[in-house]
Amino acid sequence: MAFRSLNHLLLLLGLLSLSPPLTLPRKLPHNANFFREAPAFRNGQPCGSSANDTIHLAMTLDSNYLRGTMAAILSILHNSGCPENVFFHFLWLRFDQDIKTNLKTTFPYLNFKLYRFDSSRVQGKISKSIRVDLDEPLNYARIYLPDIIPRHVKRIIYLDSDLVVVDDIEKLWRVELGDKVLAAPEYCEANFTQYFNDNFWNEPELQMIFQGKEPCYFNTGVMVLDVEKWREGGYLRKVEEWMVVQKQKKIYHLGSLPPFLLVFAGNIKPVDHSWNQHGLGGDNIEGRCRSLHPGAISLLHWSGKGKPWLRLDSGKPCVVDRLWAPYDLYRYRYRSFKHSFDY
Repeated sequence: MAFRSLNHLLLLLGLLSLSPPLTLPRKLPHNANFFREAPAFRNGQPCGSSANDTIHLAMTLDSNYLRGTMAAILSILHNSGCPENVFFHFLWLRFDQDIKTNLKTTFPYLNFKLYRFDSSRVQGKISKSIRVDLDEPLNYARIYLPDIIPRHVKRIIYLDSDLVVVDDIEKLWRVELGDKVLAAPEYCEANFTQYFNDNFWNEPELQMIFQGKEPCYFNTGVMVLDVEKWREGGYLRKVEEWMVVQKQKKIYHLGSLPPFLLVFAGNIKPVDHSWNQHGLGGDNIEGRCRSLHPGAISLLHWSGKGKPWLRLDSGKPCVVDRLWAPYDLYRYRYRSFKHSFDY
């Protein structure tokens, strides 16, 4: 079910004020399993068993964000009506036995496959961004996702690691794409001009990309992709072409997001805003606390500088961070709540 408000979520979770946290390392020590084992989630309603009933999800794996990824996986399985039908496709830069071990011991029954993303594919194509972690090669892996996953996968949901899903992911999976390649919540009330700098807006030839369109901002941390249409339409090449323009003319400062906007803005399938309550990590500079947008809630997304696990560990969490904490499987987490999910 989608939740109506922050108070609704807090009431259902039974969350109380936070007690002083432990000081925790941001990276996992070598050969350590720092996560509790999650239960084996089983299909609880009539669920198909054919290949067409499989829900394909893609995420990246990185030691710095592994705690967030674990929470995201748990939230998806916990709130899914057919968790055994969910298949995860994980992209990482290199084989990491510690990450693989933590993943398999935390979720012994998880359906997943690991893929190496070759960082040389973006060598010379990444420009300096407003935030250092936006410049990481793995942040650009979503652009190459349709070329990496198996050919039999026709549709996939891409999700960032700094989010939790509080609704049945199948609802997002079943979105009708029509003739569109990409579906995502879009925000036409946002100031679209801020995603590009004067070098872009002062060059009429570049602006022509939006001619005849009504471009709106969308967040690339939650996307449904028609993989076949992406491949057939050569969209990898189209996105890469804008990355080359960026290297030459410096037309934006936000990592992998702007080239997606340049190719797709004004031509996506809009999804209900409940599927990306984004910006909970604050802005890209200070990461200050933000409140939820009005409306229903199906997915909470800590895009921005502030991440909930770091703010909770620091003892200075935002109110919305309490909504992430019950999905935290970290063994040595803060003792924060009267009630959370006991696995």
